Amino acid sequence: MRKHSSEDAASAFRTVTVDRGDIRVTISATGALNATSKVDVGSQISGQVTDVLADYNDHVAKGQVIARIDPSTYEAQIAQGNAQVNSARAGLATAQATLRNAEADYDRKAELAQQQLIARGDLDLARAARDEARAQVASARAQINQQTASTQTTRLNLQRTVIRSPVDGVVLSRSVEPGQTVAASLQAPVLFQIAEDLSQMEILLSVDEADIGQVKPGLDVAFTVDAFPERRFRGKVKQVRLAATNTANVITYPVVVSVDNSDQALLPGMTANAEIEVSHRDSVLRVSNAALRYKPDEDGAGAPAEQGGRGNYTQDFQRIAQGLELNADQQSAFDQAVAVIRQRAAARTAAPAPAAGTPLFGGARGAPGGGSGRGGNDGGNAGAMRQRLAERLNQQFAAFKATLDAGQKAQWDKEIAALLGSRRAPLYTLVDGKPRAVTVRVGASDGSYTEVAGDIREGEEVVVGSGRAAP
Repeated sequence: MRKHSSEDAASAFRTVTVDRGDIRVTISATGALNATSKVDVGSQISGQVTDVLADYNDHVAKGQVIARIDPSTYEAQIAQGNAQVNSARAGLATAQATLRNAEADYDRKAELAQQQLIARGDLDLARAARDEARAQVASARAQINQQTASTQTTRLNLQRTVIRSPVDGVVLSRSVEPGQTVAASLQAPVLFQIAEDLSQMEILLSVDEADIGQVKPGLDVAFTVDAFPERRFRGKVKQVRLAATNTANVITYPVVVSVDNSDQALLPGMTANAEIEVSHRDSVLRVSNAALRYKPDEDGAGAPAEQGGRGNYTQDFQRIAQGLELNADQQSAFDQAVAVIRQRAAARTAAPAPAAGTPLFGGARGAPGGGSGRGGNDGGNAGAMRQRLAERLNQQFAAFKATLDAGQKAQWDKEIAALLGSRRAPLYTLVDGKPRAVTVRVGASDGSYTEVAGDIREGEEVVVGSGRAAP
C-alpha cells in the first residue's frame, strides 16, 4: 500500500497513496444468544410428582403430557364433594316436603279464616311456617350449587395434575424428578423451560451510551461465537430498548438482534461478539488515518491549507444522487442543476483572482464545518456559513427536488446535511520535496482508513511521517 513519491522525498518523508475502497463503520458489543420465545412450564397445584415424561433437548408438541402429579388427594376430594352434593339434594327433598305441607296448612287455614272459624293469629302462624319452608328450599338449592362448584374446582385441580406442554418446542431445562414434591402455595414452581423455535434466535447486546445514537432497527450485524471462531454469522437489529443499565457508572442500552438459526448451529446461552454496521461507503476516496494524524515539524512546515480549491462537491452530489435510484426525468433535472453549478465554478475560475473570502457557490465563504485556520470569528460563524450554503443549494436544486418523491427527498436532505456538517482536516502532499497542506472534507472512518473529499485525487501521495533521522 505504501509508496515513495520520489527518491529525494522518500529519504525525507514517508508517504501513502490515496486510493478508492470500501469503508465500514461498526460498533462492537457483546451479548448472549437466547431463544426468541421461551415458556416456563409450572404447576398450579401442590403434590408429589409421580411421572416425568420429558427430558433435556426433547422435542415436544403442544398438549403433550410431560409430567404427572399424584391425583389421589383430588380424587378423594371429588368423592367427598359428590357425597356432599347428594346430601344437599336429600336436604332439598326434605325441605320441599316441608314446604308442601306448610302450603297445604296455610291454604286450609286461609279458608277457615274467611269463614271466621279460626283466629287471625293462627293464619299468621301458618303463613310464617310456609315462608320459612320456602326459605329452607332456597337454602337447600344454594347448598347444592355450592357443593357442585366446589367439586368442579376439585375436578379442575385433578386435570392440572397432568402437566402438558403449552407450545411446540424443545425442552431447554428440567427442574423436577419423580417423587419430588412441588409446593404451589405462593407462586407456580417452574418444572420445565421450553424454547418454542430455535430456528429463530436473538442476541441481547449491551451497547455503550456513546454509540447508541447510531444504532437503528434494520442495521446489519455480524457476529462470532467461541464454538465456531472461523465462522461469521449474520443478523439484523430488531429493537433498541430504552431500559438503560448502570454498571459501575457505565451506562449501556440493550439492543435486540434477530438471528436466523435454521441450521441449528447456534445454541442458547452462547456469547456473541458482534459488530453492528452503522454505515458503509462503497468505492470512496480514502486515506490512511496516519496521514490525518501527521503534523510537520516547525522547520518543515508546509504551505497553509487551501480553503477553496477544487472542492469536488459535484462528485459528492453525484454520489448522493446514485443512491436515490433516479428515473430518467429525475436524472435529467439533476444533470441540469449540476451543469449550472459547474458553469458558475468555471466562470469564477476564469475571473480575476478573488480576494480572500470568495463565497462558495455564491454563498458562504469556505467549506461547511471548516475555518480559515485563524480561529476567532470564523469558528463562531461556521453555523451561519453552513446555513447560507444550505439555502444556496436548496435554490440551485429546487427544480430537481421537485421531481423527487417523499422518500427520495428525505434521503437527499439527510445526505446534504451530512455533507454540509462534515469535518475538515489538513493532508500534506509533497511539492518540490516539501509538504504542502491541503484541506479536505473528512467522512466515515473504520479505524484504519477515512473517507476524504475535496482538493485531493486518487493516486496522489500524502505524507504520514518524517523519514529523517533524529538530530
